[in-house]
Amino acid sequence: MLSYTGKRLLQTVFVLFGISLITFILLQVVPGDPVALMLEKRADPETIAKVRSELGLDLPYYVQYLNFIKGAVHLDFGTSYFTKEVVTDALFRCFKVTVKLACMSFVFASAIGIPCGIFAAVKRGKGIDSVVMLLSIIGVSAPAFWVAIILQIIFGLKLNILPISGFDGVASYILPSVALGARYAGNIARITRTSMLEVLGQDYIRTAKAKGATRWAVIMKHALKNAMIPIVTLVGTDFGYMLTGSMLIEKVFSIPGIGKLAVDAMSNRDLPLLEGTVMYIAFVFVIVNLIVDVSYAFLDPRIRYGKGAA
Repeated sequence: MLSYTGKRLLQTVFVLFGISLITFILLQVVPGDPVALMLEKRADPETIAKVRSELGLDLPYYVQYLNFIKGAVHLDFGTSYFTKEVVTDALFRCFKVTVKLACMSFVFASAIGIPCGIFAAVKRGKGIDSVVMLLSIIGVSAPAFWVAIILQIIFGLKLNILPISGFDGVASYILPSVALGARYAGNIARITRTSMLEVLGQDYIRTAKAKGATRWAVIMKHALKNAMIPIVTLVGTDFGYMLTGSMLIEKVFSIPGIGKLAVDAMSNRDLPLLEGTVMYIAFVFVIVNLIVDVSYAFLDPRIRYGKGAA
């Protein structure tokens, strides 16, 4: 276990390094001068050149990249060109908002998706199975921004029982959490059903039934645990997506999270803020994937970490 975790942590360092290099290169080849955008049309070429020098944008690319890496190691991504806010402070401020939305969405998606998938598998071929699969397809297929707008119209404008923007109180979490979690709930239900159906057909399930175990004891004690590996993989990955922020959902509900921060940084070509946001997203994904991989050992003892694990 420790050997495997160490290997994964080492891979994480190389992954983050590769992402930082690719991000830096792409930002350099994208058309547009961030200094010109920042100063708009009021500045003459001399002023633009002076500001570029102050920001270090006139240095050779390899020097700029080394400076970026040195800062990233110390969690120092510089200062936003436009808001003048320290990038780390902006990321932390928006992360606190996004993690609330992610946790609420995660709870909603898991609480709906896993039980529905289990019932659909147990009632295979019956009415509830068809209903669950139909709803899951709708949830997966419906665009998140469309779901968000429909929820705003029904519960915010028509019924006037929930706020349609902002992120101030518990009530304001509900609509964006449902809009963001609906798609993931559909995915989780489908994967849970498929995984449960595969496990329910195994010999040890029939043996447990033959020994007199109750139906739900067999399902919850024997079947669900062995069906959890693909479910955990999907749920963990989905939670990573939620933690990195949903640009459309945060934009529709005016939520000042990571997604909105990334959109604003891209619109303004705010290099320090954009680089910091990308590295945050990359870090979240590699850590979530690491946690998911390590969790396999607790679900399936046959997986031996550190002995030929990759």
